[in-house]
Amino acid sequence: MMSPESSLLFRPGRIGGVEIRNRIVLPAMTTRLADPEGHVTEATLAYYRWRAEGGAGLLTVEMASPEKAGRHRAHELGICEDRFIPGLQRLVREISLCGAKTSIQLGHAGGHTRADISGEPPIAPSAIPHFVYEITAATVVPEEMTLERIEQSIAAFVAAARRAAAAGFDCIEVHAAHGYLISQFLCPEENRRQDQYGGSLENRARFGLEILRRIKRDVPQVSAIFRLNAEDLFPAGMPFSEGLQVARWAAEAGADAIHVTAGHYRSVPSAQVMTPPMAHPEGTFLHYAAEIKKAVGAVPVIAVGRLGDPARAMAAVEEGKADFVALGRPLIADPAWVRKARLGRPVRRCIACNTCVNDMRGGAKISCLVNPTAGRELEFEGASLPRGERIAVVGAGPAGLTYASLMAEECRVTVFERDAAPGGAFRYAGKAARFQEVEGAERPFEVFIAELERDCREKGVRFEYGTDVMRRPDALAGSDRIVVATGARYRFGLGGIVKWFLDSGYGRSSLVRWLFDQPAFRDFLYYRFRRRTGPAIARFLRSVAPQATITIIGDAKKAGKSQAAIEDAFRAAYILEPRKSEQPASPAASPAMMRGSS
Repeated sequence: MMSPESSLLFRPGRIGGVEIRNRIVLPAMTTRLADPEGHVTEATLAYYRWRAEGGAGLLTVEMASPEKAGRHRAHELGICEDRFIPGLQRLVREISLCGAKTSIQLGHAGGHTRADISGEPPIAPSAIPHFVYEITAATVVPEEMTLERIEQSIAAFVAAARRAAAAGFDCIEVHAAHGYLISQFLCPEENRRQDQYGGSLENRARFGLEILRRIKRDVPQVSAIFRLNAEDLFPAGMPFSEGLQVARWAAEAGADAIHVTAGHYRSVPSAQVMTPPMAHPEGTFLHYAAEIKKAVGAVPVIAVGRLGDPARAMAAVEEGKADFVALGRPLIADPAWVRKARLGRPVRRCIACNTCVNDMRGGAKISCLVNPTAGRELEFEGASLPRGERIAVVGAGPAGLTYASLMAEECRVTVFERDAAPGGAFRYAGKAARFQEVEGAERPFEVFIAELERDCREKGVRFEYGTDVMRRPDALAGSDRIVVATGARYRFGLGGIVKWFLDSGYGRSSLVRWLFDQPAFRDFLYYRFRRRTGPAIARFLRSVAPQATITIIGDAKKAGKSQAAIEDAFRAAYILEPRKSEQPASPAASPAMMRGSS
């Protein structure tokens, strides 16, 4: 691994006339932290402030539609009217004070929205069905845009760019990817027009390129980034050969950077590929960025898609495959990713479970399985950690390691684990057919645990593996606080059988995949089939260590999913009251929603 101090990733870069302190970009991801009208809130400010303070160079705030008809989510950030400018000015100031540069993504949903969301009939290049999942699911047929309506939308993009400039943004990003309006014009399946905006690639690209040209002409004070699908990833979509040509045309039209992604709501086997989940290879779209970089000359290229490994992100820039690296989910998982990676310290690794995306589509605010502060920064900003305590953590699963990592900043921490290695049942999560709503994979869990343990060790945490405190309670002598993080056990002594089943590979069989698609089965597996271990252990420990405060966290307190266990560890460390779970309005990321079909 190259030295972070010498890596080009952490050196300044330029996009148009904007100098950026490093090559790390936060891409646009919907947070639902705006108010119902779309105004910036205190929660919005805190969310982006944490990522700016963490060291990211360019922060792209979430997709904002240039006109009302293009709004695609509830609580979507607004820019379609002048009344949104004051809030956006506050947001720009907040980010800029932390040393980061600012961008806003101008994205129009086109046919991928509904009248109950936007308040207006959806519009698109052609009147073909779109499957839209926004809290609830529906198939809609948008109105085909007339030439006059096309001109109106182009003018709306330019007007929104002017508002972005008035708010003080350094850059704007034209969203031409992922099945939204410009992408719909580019996609042969969704653009069946017979006029100058349909048919040939040159015609299909006309709409997006005209938006880019007019923004460059009329709003020259902001740098313009063009976010492009390199490939739609379904048979009737835009192939890479066409995406490559559109990138060349965008560079010629004046784009100050090309942001290269891939995938579409119609992608096969699933729309999940737009935010590649854990079963996809790291650097999923990097080869597209590398090819486009060769084609666009001096125009900077931004790569995205599973680049959260610091070594991989550094290599992408060092090897000339990209000029900038966009980290969406990794900066949700660890807002301080940049600051830590630059120093060679462990980062809290994203496991690409897509909880952040899938729960948001179901109606919840932005969240993260491994970082419970995401979307709730205000709640944690005033909290502080205890100091000077001698703490014993019993159990080295994700909850125990998380708690130890947090408390080691100010306390002396020892972790006791009965097994010979950390991770607990979390080590087996990737062996199952499905984790959360995505296909399982083992490596992300292994890396997450390894980096979390390394973080603990570098902070001075001492580990005692192969130690059962129930047999050696003397090991806890002198502890001010004992934290029970022993997880949950399968009922009827079936834990060994479950582990054998997963180790054997049977957990990936077709039958198991089908079972994991059933909410009732998952509820039984996570909640009813396991029992907490904490109360019995705590009773014993109180009898042998009466001087210590005893706290139970995670599955040891209540059997459930890993997200709740990790959140409980955070709340116990910061001594915050347990939070009532925020449930989406309907089941998040249903198979129908993610099928990517019309």
